[in-house]
Amino acid sequence: MRLQGKITRWDDEKGFGFISGYGDGNSVFVHIKAFSRRSPRPEVGDIVSYEMAKGKNGKSRAEKVRFSAKTTLKKQSIGNRGSSSFPVLFTAVFVCFLFVVVYFNRVSWMVLAAYFAASLVTFFAYGWDKSAARLGRWRTAESSLHFMALVGGWPGALAAQRLLRHKSSKQEFLVVFWITVFLNVAAVGYLVWNGDATFIQRLIDGVWQM
Repeated sequence: MRLQGKITRWDDEKGFGFISGYGDGNSVFVHIKAFSRRSPRPEVGDIVSYEMAKGKNGKSRAEKVRFSAKTTLKKQSIGNRGSSSFPVLFTAVFVCFLFVVVYFNRVSWMVLAAYFAASLVTFFAYGWDKSAARLGRWRTAESSLHFMALVGGWPGALAAQRLLRHKSSKQEFLVVFWITVFLNVAAVGYLVWNGDATFIQRLIDGVWQM
């Protein structure tokens, strides 16, 4: 028999939470593995249906969890808003800017290479984190993902958010993420505008030597 309830607690980093059932109000444990692989990430307040089962420790837990039709429509609406073409356009403009400043010898071609490498690492970090979340393994800290974006991996992060649908709906994360993007772009723009972009080159050379 399927029961209905609301997710009242959810730890996205650890991949588990609790559902409060309608009627008795008792809470039941739920793990991310109880959701379908195609399901969006659970959030506090989501209305779900589920089946009761016994875990290895003998305690009750929710299994075969499904979102209600209303919750599914809400998440799809948020996902559609998140699929705006602005991130793609913004990234394309920035990459073109880098090509222009490299062409006019304002910065070294290694800056382009560094952005590409950082973006590639960040993209795979997002993919690893999504896989870990599904399998209940150790997650990558959000602070680490933000640091990767700050040092130039944000184009790869945007690609992962769009293609992998990971970290694309959590508003608190996205606010901090876009702050890191702004800081990175502003710093590069300032250094290029003032002719101090050699600092970037020295930084890359130092990391390469290390």
